[in-house]
Amino acid sequence: MLTVIEKVIFLQNVEVFAGVPSEQLAFLASIAGELTCMKGDTVYRAHEPSDALYLVLDGAVKLHIDDREITTAGAREAFGTWALFDDEPRVTSATAVEDTRLLRIDREDFVDLLADHVQITQAILKTMVSRLRNLVDRVGIERESPERQ
Repeated sequence: MLTVIEKVIFLQNVEVFAGVPSEQLAFLASIAGELTCMKGDTVYRAHEPSDALYLVLDGAVKLHIDDREITTAGAREAFGTWALFDDEPRVTSATAVEDTRLLRIDREDFVDLLADHVQITQAILKTMVSRLRNLVDRVGIERESPERQ
């Protein structure tokens, strides 16, 4: 089990929390629980309630719709991020592709934390907007590419 300090050090290197000040990360670390999944274990299924964000400590998790792989989250990557802000059902399933250790942050705990720590919200939203803009830019480039026409 990681200590709060070890979790803070880990969270500092996760993109979605990159802009959150270290002292604020300690609050996030205190609500992050550890979870171990064996290869083939289901972390969550499509259409289940979105109730938590997951961060890969080590190992890898495949995000997929049925048999179609969408992406794989590896060490220091987050998945299920929208669950912190949206209570719509999951769009993908998540399955460990190797033995994996995760941190799990429950939405209810996260929302309670944000009520007292606005800096965390601002930093995460800034990072998510940046990721969304990068995605829009990539999609725009792919559509304009002559190779795809």
